[in-house]
Amino acid sequence: MELKIESMTCGGCARSVAKAIQSLDPNAKIEANPDMRLVTVQSTASEDVILQVLAKAGYPAVTS
Repeated sequence: MELKIESMTCGGCARSVAKAIQSLDPNAKIEANPDMRLVTVQSTASEDVILQVLAKAGYPAVTS
């Protein structure tokens, strides 16, 4: 899935986003691009659960 995260503006934000997703699925494959504010995620966790954990971490996301 591809997510747009407007509040992800730097490498530190990208690491925080990846850490939040990996708390759900340690084996998730995550590619974060803070310049484009996009994250591509391959995970066994559902999209809804990922969106919820990102919002709780301070990075509300929408599918793009």
